[in-house]
Amino acid sequence: MILPEKQLLSALLITYNEESNIKEALLNLSFADEIIVVDSFSTDQTVAIASSFKNVKVFQHVFDNFALQRNYALSLASNQWILFIDADERITPKLQQEINAIINEADSYPAYFMYRNFIFENKKLRFSGWQTDKIIRLFKKENAIYNIEKIVHEKLIVNGKTGKLKHKLIHHSYSNYEDYKQKMIFYGKLKAQEELLKKTNPNFFHFYIRPLYQFLNQYLLRFGFLDGKKGIIICYLNAMSVAIRFQELKKIRMTS
Repeated sequence: MILPEKQLLSALLITYNEESNIKEALLNLSFADEIIVVDSFSTDQTVAIASSFKNVKVFQHVFDNFALQRNYALSLASNQWILFIDADERITPKLQQEINAIINEADSYPAYFMYRNFIFENKKLRFSGWQTDKIIRLFKKENAIYNIEKIVHEKLIVNGKTGKLKHKLIHHSYSNYEDYKQKMIFYGKLKAQEELLKKTNPNFFHFYIRPLYQFLNQYLLRFGFLDGKKGIIICYLNAMSVAIRFQELKKIRMTS
């Protein structure tokens, strides 16, 4: 009897100034057969820490946007199965077991969504729009590529059906107010580039109604008020990111 060949897994990360996360992230991924870090020329100790791991391949590549950076990392992977993780995400032991089982199934899908638990200062955020958060993190390299028109919150284009894993990914996105605020400002400015490609001409609706809707949707319709003070903070900062998106778009259009 010929046993099926064990499927190998490549774990990929893109980083910039992740010295507070990178060591734990790489230790968490030690079960992968290959670990690749693509760094955007960090100014902290990210590269030094990552390079200290003998089982990690470190590359540096100029950052244009998330989609292009992820596609570059994909091009470096040696194995068919890809696990693409952010430095602030963690695989639980049960999720690791599920991943290992899935990639070795004969009838597995080409890609899988993972639901995420959003961690706010070491505690789970239960509402505020995050209760249904999911993202494709496990997929076959030959069946997927990141959409280059989605510059931030990039979308993976999958050739084939997409499944869902049972166990959740841990997402340590919010460590403190200032860090999350800067992240939302950065995302807002990148999203302005997407709006430019869509030829959006910002007006009163974009500057005021869109951010207000973002806040009310997450705080009221998605039950952010049940998260107390944390809900107000998250919903406000996400709405602020929408406002910055269109303010930045206005600046770009005025100077172009």
